[in-house]
Amino acid sequence: MKNTYFDLINQSYYFPQDGFDLKNAYLNFHGVSLKYLIEKYGTPFKLMYLPRIGEQIRKARNLFNRAIKKNNYSGNYHYCYCTKCCHFSHVLKSVLKENVNLETSSAFDIDLIIKLLNEKELTTKTIIIHNGYKTEEYLDKIIQLNEMGFKNSILILDSMSELSRVKKFAKRLKGKLKIGIRIAIDEEPQSAYYTSRLGIRPSEILSFYEREIKDDPTVSLKMIHFFIDSGIKDNVYYWGEFQKALNIFIELKKQCTEIKALNLGGGFPIRNNLGFDYDYEYIINEIVGNINSICLENNVEAPDIFTEFGKYTVGESGAIIFQVLEQKKQNDREVWYMVDNSLMNTIPDAWSILEKFILLPINKWDKEYTKVNIGGISCDHSDYYNSEDFNQQLFLPKIENKEVEPLYVGFFHTGAYQDSISGYGGIKHCLIPAPKLIIIDRDETGNFIDYVYRNEQTVDEMLNILGYKS
Repeated sequence: MKNTYFDLINQSYYFPQDGFDLKNAYLNFHGVSLKYLIEKYGTPFKLMYLPRIGEQIRKARNLFNRAIKKNNYSGNYHYCYCTKCCHFSHVLKSVLKENVNLETSSAFDIDLIIKLLNEKELTTKTIIIHNGYKTEEYLDKIIQLNEMGFKNSILILDSMSELSRVKKFAKRLKGKLKIGIRIAIDEEPQSAYYTSRLGIRPSEILSFYEREIKDDPTVSLKMIHFFIDSGIKDNVYYWGEFQKALNIFIELKKQCTEIKALNLGGGFPIRNNLGFDYDYEYIINEIVGNINSICLENNVEAPDIFTEFGKYTVGESGAIIFQVLEQKKQNDREVWYMVDNSLMNTIPDAWSILEKFILLPINKWDKEYTKVNIGGISCDHSDYYNSEDFNQQLFLPKIENKEVEPLYVGFFHTGAYQDSISGYGGIKHCLIPAPKLIIIDRDETGNFIDYVYRNEQTVDEMLNILGYKS
């Protein structure tokens, strides 16, 4: 009996599933025919399916609002998108269609905010959370936003030493500058260091508020910011740090009635394998319920809850499609499928921080499967991908000799951070050009529309960057 790739997937997971199904033996992504895109544009290419962004935002917002109602919670929920996750205009505009708020990380983010304001994609009522190290330029631009009417701008202090510089700039304003305090958390046991370099140590926050903020005429404390780099997970470590943050909020709230918000930085995970199982509804209800309980116990007003979701917002909207150029057998046990671009260039966090993605073939689901390694075309030893998060082996359809149609494969849920890390449109390893970027959206009638945002880099474009003038 022939064990096909479809049999493997169908026996291992629930399939079809959200975002993935087969039509005429070819894989579709969110209902989009990848066969059609391959025939129209060729490979390699990246794609962004913009409607997924709104779906993710609405899902989280609905679950938080349901939890608020279930727990009789008196505060409100605010969804923020982290611009650093993906700065593209088509992404930000899709995000802002959902009336969400934004989080910035550097001075240059402020220029992006002003561009969006001028294009009427947001208003001065939009809440802007300012994280990151506050350089002089960053502080100046934050004050400029306030002067332009962004009264819901909140500057998050990352260290106690920042405050003196913040106050110097805040004197330009007629009213008080809204600020927040980021709590320095203890890192996970396997981390290379014990305490996060970001934020202010919990033991110093209360005295710092009393000494430097409480009676100052230039600033007003509005938010406590709690961030876990590994994201919101249902484990002892996360809930332990979460409880510490709640205790600090309660103690500060007793002294500072102006505090109105608790910001839960660190996002929800996204699906990085077909067996992904995460109970968003349960986690959200636990978050809201725990905040509500401790506020009721201490007779303090429940805060507005803010979340900063970057990868969760855009990660599942992205994919990268390759053609397998060649099959190489290096020994009796190892088979390599060589694809038509560099994996180091296109999914850089797969090799830099060992991030995992969903890898699926586009065609040949009716063929037998085999264990494989995926290799990029650069000359670098690290240009490979050979394990899934759910399974430490990769399986793909076998390639037979003299087949007319090549095998096409896709890495899915790659919409977050890839272009920020690799440098979109810049110089790539081995001068292998960045692939074309295809945007998929829906028109007013719900039909798919697709277009090229940017074609594959040309030789002249790269050589000009390097100073070789044409």
